[in-house]
Amino acid sequence: MYCEIYNGGLMLKKSIYFISILAVFMLFSSYARAEVDGEVQYILNTFLFLVSGFLVMWMAAGFAMLESGLVTSKSVATIAAKNIGLYSIAGLMFWLVGYNMAYGIPAGGFIGSPLPWSDGSALDTGYSDGSDWFFQMVFCATTCSIVSGTLAERIKIWPFFIFCALLTGFIYPIEMGWQWGGGYLAEAGFSDFAGSTLVHSAGAAAALAGAILLGPRLGRFTDSGEAAPMEPFANSSIPLATLGVFILWLGWFGFNGGSQLAMGTFDDVTAVATIYINTNLAAGAGVMACAVISRLVTGKTDVVMMLNGALGGLVAITAEPLAPSPFLAVIIGAIGGLIVFYGTRLLISLKIDDVVGAIPVHGFAGIFGTLVVPISNSAASFGAQLYGIIAINVFVFVVSFIIWYIMKMLFGIRISEEAEKLGTDKSEVGVMAYSIRD
Repeated sequence: MYCEIYNGGLMLKKSIYFISILAVFMLFSSYARAEVDGEVQYILNTFLFLVSGFLVMWMAAGFAMLESGLVTSKSVATIAAKNIGLYSIAGLMFWLVGYNMAYGIPAGGFIGSPLPWSDGSALDTGYSDGSDWFFQMVFCATTCSIVSGTLAERIKIWPFFIFCALLTGFIYPIEMGWQWGGGYLAEAGFSDFAGSTLVHSAGAAAALAGAILLGPRLGRFTDSGEAAPMEPFANSSIPLATLGVFILWLGWFGFNGGSQLAMGTFDDVTAVATIYINTNLAAGAGVMACAVISRLVTGKTDVVMMLNGALGGLVAITAEPLAPSPFLAVIIGAIGGLIVFYGTRLLISLKIDDVVGAIPVHGFAGIFGTLVVPISNSAASFGAQLYGIIAINVFVFVVSFIIWYIMKMLFGIRISEEAEKLGTDKSEVGVMAYSIRD
């Protein structure tokens, strides 16, 4: 009898304990799914902007390493100087005029106000103004980074810095504002989630204008127009270039994930995770597409193409990294990689010397990624996408071409033939990255 009472009491205690645990779990689950208050959302959204922003800032290091690995050994220190210089210029110019050129634009308008940024943080905006400025500034710097590698090994450093100031203070903020600032492309229905065109193909258009006026490196093409053997243009360090791509790949999670612009709800956080997955799948597909096609076409598995294939896949998915299924993200990334491979060959046939392959990666893959947004996002249309692509790329190319041309006429943008043979490290910055025997 005593044992039965004891056992019954023990069972009752266990049941009460189990029910209590279940109740706490259910309470926690319902609270976790419920919307948090405005101040907590403000904190979480600001946190997303800041963390994503410093991931994108880290992409500046990725560009520096990638370019340093793909130029010749006599130009590596110059690449380092250009990249730390352009990032600094971008920050200063985007604070001085750039932010308000983009976000001071009237609804459906074309240009904002050239005024310095000022903090107007308020709880009802949903995030700190400072975090938004920082996040948008690093995107601006990324656009400028794209130009650096294309023009490497023959451009004077100070004309390049002048162009960077104009690109980050005026050209990029104006066209960025057309969509993200609520300008006329936003009203036209153009959609570019994280900047396949607004950032990437725009940067490539600026680089293309410079490359045309600058001309190819000495000896890059033979008299018959064929690409010269690779020995005179051997990469300084493939491991360094590989490190650069991995840094860029990591930074891209902030680039695309942070563009969700909110982390204060269940749906927003879930969306950020989905964006991470699709971003990673597209990059991997771009790598393997280039590995396969280079093997089939050339008989070699081209590691440089694999590296640029990763970037091509990343650029292609950037215009819409949330809506596609994982399978579609793989397809988009793989096509982005193939576009890089054949786009590189196209530039060579046109005798356009793009040292690191930035124009196929950021330009061609960026245009493709923006154009196919309606496949997964029914709110977008192919007409609006094409309209935005043409408007942005023509504007950036034409204005950049005019700026490069004026500088070329006034004081020159290309180093002398003697300086180019000597190397930009010696002729432009006076510091050698590596000890090179004559």
